[in-house]
Amino acid sequence: MAKRAVSEADEDEPSSDGAELEDSRMPFLAHLRELRDRVRNAAIFFALAFGVCFYFASEIYDWLKVPLFDVWKVEKLGQPHLVFGKLTEPFWVDMSIALWAGIFLASPFIFYQIWKFIAPGLYKRERKITVAFAVFSAVFFISGALFCYEFVLEKIYGFLLSYGEKDLQPMLMMQDYLDLTRNMMLAFGAVFELPLLLYFLAMVGLTTHRGLWKFNRWFVVIAFIVGAILTPSPDVVSQIMMATPMIVLYNLSILGAWQVTVKRERADRELRAREAAADAKEREERRARGEPDDDDDDDDDDDD
Repeated sequence: MAKRAVSEADEDEPSSDGAELEDSRMPFLAHLRELRDRVRNAAIFFALAFGVCFYFASEIYDWLKVPLFDVWKVEKLGQPHLVFGKLTEPFWVDMSIALWAGIFLASPFIFYQIWKFIAPGLYKRERKITVAFAVFSAVFFISGALFCYEFVLEKIYGFLLSYGEKDLQPMLMMQDYLDLTRNMMLAFGAVFELPLLLYFLAMVGLTTHRGLWKFNRWFVVIAFIVGAILTPSPDVVSQIMMATPMIVLYNLSILGAWQVTVKRERADRELRAREAAADAKEREERRARGEPDDDDDDDDDDDD
């Protein structure tokens, strides 16, 4: 009776979700047309964003040069400047800026098109979780890139330019500086996705706050190894600047995993308590009807 009651209660919600999924189903060719429309819309948004970013590519590159030029002036290495070694290099720098900045600018629209394509195949509660993860993924990634720009780039460039002297003047190429800055910002953006990843693993039950806390000391070592791999520059400063936020974010993720684990364990205890109460009620009803309990039948079988 208890298990039957629980199963009947569980069947109510999937039935409504199943009807919801049934209503959203479409033929295979319709799926292909839907995919074509979503890809087309995403491409249109990206093309528009690319055009806008290409128009403002010089302003974007001037913004990216600020950390380098500020350190350059502090080190007193002369007038800060960048050079190019090929005639086509400035043009391709603008193209590269438009490409990456266009992806950032169009990312909300691209994520929306992806979401519209996969949403019909999800339950209503799953749609809410998916939207939340998509939004927070973009927020965390952009936060990581901005953290790198505001707090990391200037320190790294200061360390690297400290090797410059009066007789050893830097001559930096436009493309090389853009590649280094872009890769650093992308790497920090990826690192800032760590709390979201650990929160997801805790939600699906693959980890708990207890396991994360026990693994903490080993993660410190892993953070410095990852910092050495992901940072394009081989200097120790950039590795420390990446490993430190990773360690902080990992420990903050333990709090999120603790919240998820406590909530799930509380729900499990409540479910077991309801099942135990339903079993006890069932035994009382069987005794009132004069029927033998299942436990008594099991004891008789053991005696035989």
